[in-house]
Amino acid sequence: MNYDEHRRNYVLGGLERAQLTEDPFELFRQWQDQAIAAGLKDPTAASLATVEPSGELWQRIVLMKGLADGGFLFYTNYESNKARALQQNDQAAMLFPWNELDRQVSVTGRVQQVSAETSDAYFTSRPRASQLGAWASAQSRAIASREALVQQFREVESRFEGGEVPRPPHWGGYCLAATRIEFWQGGEHRLHDRFRYTLGADGWEIERLQP
Repeated sequence: MNYDEHRRNYVLGGLERAQLTEDPFELFRQWQDQAIAAGLKDPTAASLATVEPSGELWQRIVLMKGLADGGFLFYTNYESNKARALQQNDQAAMLFPWNELDRQVSVTGRVQQVSAETSDAYFTSRPRASQLGAWASAQSRAIASREALVQQFREVESRFEGGEVPRPPHWGGYCLAATRIEFWQGGEHRLHDRFRYTLGADGWEIERLQP
């Protein structure tokens, strides 16, 4: 296959300044709701990029679980690679790739842990199997086999049999407080529409970027 020949035109509509909201989170909610309504698989999925303690960049997919205090919420193991990276450098970026709608949203900012109460509330809402999985997996650490991982799950399952599953102390939420948000809408002839919101002393500033 010749990868350089794989291309398509973007024809699902443009984005004009008049369509923007003064608050980028209002526009994000509109786009996120439209992504969900369009039936996209994992419409809240985003690529999260962090700076590793070694200085290398790394990224992985996370699920955005809410908007709060000018930021994007996600949850993870506090001993995972991403958590260790954020302990060393709290700057991160998220990319929401809504390819089926010819849209992307890019976000940058600083990340902080959310309150224990917020983490508890979300953990309680998770399916029981997911709650058990948070206990069973030492996220990002090496393991000998799939069978060993399943055995860890079975041990946790037996441990909490017949009772509620509490939130592990090593698991909880983060909030990426946005300082820059860019909305990208694909356009014909690669003349895409890009608008960047930057948080300044007097609020959000908006500028159109060339594609």
